[in-house]
Amino acid sequence: MHVLVLGSGVIGTSVAYYLARAGHRVTVVDRQPGPALETSYANAGEVSPGYSAPWAAPGVPFKAIKWLLMKHGPLVIKPGFDPALWRWMLAMLGNCNAAAYRTNKRRMVRLAEYSRDCLRELRAETGIEYDQRSQGTLQLFRTQKQLDGIAGDIEILREFGVPFELLDRAGYLRHEPALAAVSDKFVGGLRLPGDETGDCFKFTQNLAGLAAGLGVDFRFGVDIGGLEHDGRRISGVRTTRGTLTADHYVLALGSYSTALLRPLGIDIPVYPVKGFSLTVPIVDPAAAPESTVMDETHKVAVTRLGDRIRVGGTAQLSGFDLSLAEGRRRTLEFVVGDLFPGGGDLARAEFWTGLRPMTPDGTPIVGRTRYDNLLLSTGHGTLGWTMAAGTGRVVADLVCGRQPEIAVDDLGVARYAGAQLRRPAPRPVSAAPA
Repeated sequence: MHVLVLGSGVIGTSVAYYLARAGHRVTVVDRQPGPALETSYANAGEVSPGYSAPWAAPGVPFKAIKWLLMKHGPLVIKPGFDPALWRWMLAMLGNCNAAAYRTNKRRMVRLAEYSRDCLRELRAETGIEYDQRSQGTLQLFRTQKQLDGIAGDIEILREFGVPFELLDRAGYLRHEPALAAVSDKFVGGLRLPGDETGDCFKFTQNLAGLAAGLGVDFRFGVDIGGLEHDGRRISGVRTTRGTLTADHYVLALGSYSTALLRPLGIDIPVYPVKGFSLTVPIVDPAAAPESTVMDETHKVAVTRLGDRIRVGGTAQLSGFDLSLAEGRRRTLEFVVGDLFPGGGDLARAEFWTGLRPMTPDGTPIVGRTRYDNLLLSTGHGTLGWTMAAGTGRVVADLVCGRQPEIAVDDLGVARYAGAQLRRPAPRPVSAAPA
């Protein structure tokens, strides 16, 4: 069976690898000159199933007001006249209640835990390298109120058997000794020892090499114009290299999936949430993090990746704008300097931004559509790296007609009422197959 995968980020490349491993002929198409050159390029570096949680939670609307007023706050909104943003924000507000939060977090943890297990299996089978560490995530709380507010999360962690440790100052310093100089700033921490870290870009590049070794045909520098269909099945993909055809199609274009699906009558609530990162050369290993430290106040993660520190965070709602904002850089510099002063050389830091494809309920959209041969794999938000291997395995199972090893029915687009109600007129194939 020939499968055409649209997108070569960590999600699309993972899908391609698992499809090829299952024996399919696979073609991957991307506009970039290589894999992982957009959102997967310089993310926070966390593989954090235990930290998987929707942004939509009880109390978030009130917290958002405070975040917007903070000097180094985690949220920036530049709405302008963008109806898609307003619809997305309203849908997110509708999920800011206890019942929705529990439902969404359960979905996310289920896929994330499975994905972490798939990643470990993949690493054992292939020996793939990507500056990987398995030393957990430490979430730090600056106030007792923050620490007291994690009771609901802990309940869900217990439900899924996710190991965790509640730590006082002495406890978290055993795992992150470089915090000793600033320990008075935090009242305690939540450590998730099963979490991992690694360079998503390196992983995706190396996984693409493994996939190519299995016969995957990567076609880079190819712009995608639209999908052809007959009302029931996708019949081709219009590109700058002609119309490409296959038996099955997987859409893994992150934030850009929404516009490509709309002409098909599929309206997915995926919006680009702009994130930023700094990659800082380490100058004093003893003053740098051992693994990932998450500052709960600023929602910024500080992660050790080999001889570098990756600082990732902030959420800016401003559409598809990819300009680098100096204010966001100052926030990242403040947090890494506040936690690990002297650990890295900020003067040589690489500043980067990417668009994280977010759904209003936090859960990605993975599964079938009303088109018999079109599957979606998008909307992973900040957790694409965490959920990539498991998503690839699930999609490969669905294409093969196998039952995935975890429940996936509630991960599909059908959970959004009205997402697939309009049936467009067919668009016939306009060129010869590739």
